[in-house]
Amino acid sequence: MRLPKPWLHPRTRIEICQVRLTGDLPMKIDLSGKTALVTGSTAGIGNAIAKGLAATGAEVVVNGRGQAKVDAAIAAIAKAVPGAKVRGIAADVSTAAGCKALLAALPDVDILVNNAGIFEPKGFFDIPDEDWSRFFEVNVMSGVRLSRGYMQGMLKRNWGRIVFISSESGLNIPTEMIHYGTT
Repeated sequence: MRLPKPWLHPRTRIEICQVRLTGDLPMKIDLSGKTALVTGSTAGIGNAIAKGLAATGAEVVVNGRGQAKVDAAIAAIAKAVPGAKVRGIAADVSTAAGCKALLAALPDVDILVNNAGIFEPKGFFDIPDEDWSRFFEVNVMSGVRLSRGYMQGMLKRNWGRIVFISSESGLNIPTEMIHYGTT
C-alpha cells in the first residue's frame, strides 16, 4: 500500500499524513487477546480510535454517558469492522462515582485510552468556579482515576498501555477556551 503524501497544516505548520484505519494497513498490528477501553467513544475521535483498535483484533469496550449512544456506537463499529469484538458500558467518568462504577463493571483492561473531554467557548471573566471544576473533573481527573484503577493490573501482567488524548489547545490556548486549554 502506498502512503498518501503528507501536507502541512495551514496554521500549525505540522506535517499531517492521513491514513485510513481499515483495509490494508501499512503496518500489521495484532492486538488479539487484548481488551481496550476507550472513554468518550460514542462519537468523534474516540469512536475512530475504537474502530481502529477493533480492526487490530482487540476486544473494544465503548464508553459514554448514555446507554442509547453506547449501543449505537457498538452497532456502528460492528458494521464497520466485520467480526469485531465490541461491547459497551454506560458510565459518567466525569465523577469519582462514575469512574468507580466503570472500574467495578470492567476490572481489568490491557489498553486504556483516556479520551473523554469537554470544551466550551467562553470568555475568561465569564467562567465561574463551577465550570473550572467541571472541566478539571472531566478533562483531568477522569483519566487520573481510571489510570490509577487500571495500572496496578497492567503492572502485575507486565503489559499495558495508557493513552491520554489531548488537544493542540494545550499548546496554543484560544483566549475564549482557557479553561479547556489548561486542562
